Amino acid sequence: MITRLLVWVIMLLGGAAISIYIDVKIFELIFANLWWHIFSFPFGLFLMYLVMKVSKNTGRTLAKFGREGEIARMETNRLVKNGVYKYMRHPMHLGLLFFPLAIAFIIGSPTFILIVWPIEVIFMLVMIKIMEEPEAIKKFNSEYIEYMKTTPWFCFKKECLKELFREVKK
Repeated sequence: MITRLLVWVIMLLGGAAISIYIDVKIFELIFANLWWHIFSFPFGLFLMYLVMKVSKNTGRTLAKFGREGEIARMETNRLVKNGVYKYMRHPMHLGLLFFPLAIAFIIGSPTFILIVWPIEVIFMLVMIKIMEEPEAIKKFNSEYIEYMKTTPWFCFKKECLKELFREVKK
């Protein structure tokens, strides 16, 4: 958990620092434009709101249906196939894929938006494939393998997205 959090911080801070450096050198006219920031900042805040809403809803779904008995707060011991998890295997990750983009718009960095964010998305998808999925298979065995066969990583259908943003009560 700490390692993944550290990777996130490095990705965000490193991506922002590199992006701002490149923006000052290459995209100075855009990066220094007040009108660009007047647009990008509120859009970034709105995107951050959506990311937080998805994280809250998916986290509550995991806490509500993924815990049986006394276990650590952030842990699950039951495979969740309720709520948005019946449509997609990684709804929280779907939301988190847009977290760096929200940061990029908040700081108004064209380089972060156009170059760094897509690279970070690819990195996160690889991490899901090589870390998250094997961990879930190890934890839930054949139940997760069957779940993988019937449920995609992500779903962008109307009913999926509606469920993704539906308020989940504790």
